[in-house]
Amino acid sequence: MRKIIVTTFLTMDGVLQAPGGPEEDTTNGFKWGGWQFGYSDELTKNALTKIMAEPFDLLLGRRTYEIFAAYWPYNGNNPIGERFNQINKYVVATTPIDTSWAHSTLISKDVVNELKKLKEQDGPNLLVHGSGGLAQTLFANQLVDVLYTWIYPITLGKGKKLFADGTAAQQWKMTESGISTTGVIVARYEPDGEVRVGSYVSNEVSEQEMARRKKWKKEDDQK
Repeated sequence: MRKIIVTTFLTMDGVLQAPGGPEEDTTNGFKWGGWQFGYSDELTKNALTKIMAEPFDLLLGRRTYEIFAAYWPYNGNNPIGERFNQINKYVVATTPIDTSWAHSTLISKDVVNELKKLKEQDGPNLLVHGSGGLAQTLFANQLVDVLYTWIYPITLGKGKKLFADGTAAQQWKMTESGISTTGVIVARYEPDGEVRVGSYVSNEVSEQEMARRKKWKKEDDQK
């Protein structure tokens, strides 16, 4: 059975849109494309090299696939390009898309069930880069086995985000972490079961606290 491994570059406020360059994704007037530039060091390079050292196929959303397909077939003279051009690419898209990039397979119908079937097959793990919309589908259906995040010391205030309403509630266990010399927090997470809750409030609840709860519940009910 394959694992689905999501790898993503994020700002501190969770934006993943267009880390690589100004023209990567200007949707909704996004003007900070290339915000990741200048933060690389040995730790970030080694973390990415480690992930890509194992056999994998690519699982991508439509926009990320189109970005990759317009670049890597024409820049295959490096280890990443050579690898990407040779392996299988699975692209999730519900609108027309050109899948002429070698070894590409389209998933367009009954997406969640098709992804479950893909996981159950024999073969290398499925590596997701970027693909925010696809990632949200994976999170909502608890299909992510490993999550890698690179969190950069930047806030943008707007842009496409990794997590959205509908993300499944679950706990995550950090299994690896490191901080680069440029302030990037690199971490690896695995699912860790249901959310475990507790309370710091004592059993003796004040009248003021009870009044506060009733007041807030009434406000919520009126929304």
